[in-house]
Amino acid sequence: MNDGKPNWWSRPSTPPEAARIPTPSPAEEGDFPLQAPDPAESAVPEPAAEAPAAPTVDMTKEPAAAEPTPSEPAPAVQAPAEPAPAVPASSESAPAGAVTAAEPVPAPGTRAAAPVPAAPRPLHEPDEYRTPPYGEPGPWAPAPPVQHPAAPVPPPQAAVPPVPPQGAVPPPQGPVPPHAWGQYDPWGAGPGAVPPPPRKKSRRGLALVGALAFALLTGVIGGGVGAYVERNGGIGTVELPQAEAGSADRAPDSVAGIAAGALPGVVTLHVSGGGSAGTGTGFVLDNRGHILTNNHVVDAAATSGDITVTFSSGETASAKLIGKDTGYDLAVVQVTGVRGLKPLPLGNSDDVRVGDPVVAIGAPFDLSNTVTSGIISAKERPITAGGEKGDGSDISYVDALQTDAPINPGNSGGPLLDGKGRVIGINSAIRAAGGSGEGDGGSGGQAGSIGLGFAIPVNQGKRVAEELINTGKATHPVIGVSLDMQFNGDGARVGDKGKDGTPSVTPDGPAAKAGLRPGDVITKVDGQRVHNGEELIVKIRAHRPGDALALTLTRDGRELTRTVTLGSAQGT
Repeated sequence: MNDGKPNWWSRPSTPPEAARIPTPSPAEEGDFPLQAPDPAESAVPEPAAEAPAAPTVDMTKEPAAAEPTPSEPAPAVQAPAEPAPAVPASSESAPAGAVTAAEPVPAPGTRAAAPVPAAPRPLHEPDEYRTPPYGEPGPWAPAPPVQHPAAPVPPPQAAVPPVPPQGAVPPPQGPVPPHAWGQYDPWGAGPGAVPPPPRKKSRRGLALVGALAFALLTGVIGGGVGAYVERNGGIGTVELPQAEAGSADRAPDSVAGIAAGALPGVVTLHVSGGGSAGTGTGFVLDNRGHILTNNHVVDAAATSGDITVTFSSGETASAKLIGKDTGYDLAVVQVTGVRGLKPLPLGNSDDVRVGDPVVAIGAPFDLSNTVTSGIISAKERPITAGGEKGDGSDISYVDALQTDAPINPGNSGGPLLDGKGRVIGINSAIRAAGGSGEGDGGSGGQAGSIGLGFAIPVNQGKRVAEELINTGKATHPVIGVSLDMQFNGDGARVGDKGKDGTPSVTPDGPAAKAGLRPGDVITKVDGQRVHNGEELIVKIRAHRPGDALALTLTRDGRELTRTVTLGSAQGT
């Protein structure tokens, strides 16, 4: 039968639904499966004349596979239906031709082996179109996907439960097992959907989270501690690093070694008298208490002044003036009743070379025991100092050693030491910036050092000190001429007239005996160039009386050489 309505097939219905749906009539060859016929028409099944009778299947035994013959088709193997709950058997409620759930349904094209007893009639008429939610999907709805059960389907039971007798009350139906096929619900998850088991938390993930939290916590704590230490300099009591105590000894030729050996023999002098006062430096010459210093340091106490000597240890003593010389700017004082004096060794200034290291000790601006160091910058540098009196009697002429060791007012009279701690000069003058002052003592300004210091060579100082100690006076070498100090040419010119109209060349003096005449210009002394009269005086006073000097001079355009033996004059 083909009434033009397509029949949509789905998965097997649940047992209660299968019991209510009538079995369709066998399909004819080439027919499209039709909708289930009316119950009245399907009361008497239509036998198939040509089809051979289908063998009966015993559900209690294992079905045997029958080998089909070429002339007849293989019998259709009917899958065992799942057991359905019993339905009350009532002849009035069951329509004719209905198939019970307990009996197998014959396959299309096969003949039923035995008549099928009537099944109970369903509570309501089946829906002809089987539209949801009462039947299967409607004719125009797409076929739903096949849903597999969540759990494996158990094998079919071996025995078919018997049909309860008519009038018996069936046992109550229990819930559908979770593995059974359920009614299709297009809006639900379906009966086979089982929620997934809860996922166990990984211990590895928890450990990783804990490690990250610990690292973050330690980082925050460490950063806070580091910031505190950086801002406050640490935690707890501050203990600064310090080198271990070492040896206090120094190499004897180092500045520290030289200073340590010389300081006990250096003294600071405080002089007052004649309405003036001054500070200077001196050093011990011998164990008898003789101390050498500059003349301009003690000049204020020449007649009736006080001289106080302070040693490096802090002890003080009174001193008296032994002798002084203005031309050399040197003086000797003596202290008495002082024990443990340490005289300084004297060196040889003729052996000094430019660039030799030197150390100066003094009391600049009354800062006693001040040590500075430098080198010898030049030798035989002619300088003059003094001249405040205006008559030239206080001018000193020095063929000095130049040094860059810092020397300031108050360093006058202090020792200039070589690399072995020996005295090679007496610090006497500085060249001040913007001025022409030479003396750095009580006379003149208070300008500081600019690296141009001058010291009297110790060879000259030694000779003058010996004369002052022995005789109280010092002798000056002379050649017996009066110089023209206004001459602007190169060299030292012998004047035409001497002081107070006397002859410029002393009769029977050293120059007269050597053949010098007025107007001669002396240009060299022992081969060393002189440019003016002051330089000639400095060169001559750098020698002792009785020394012979070779003088180079020009006369009437001719250059002559004369040898002069130095005479002696009493100093002031």
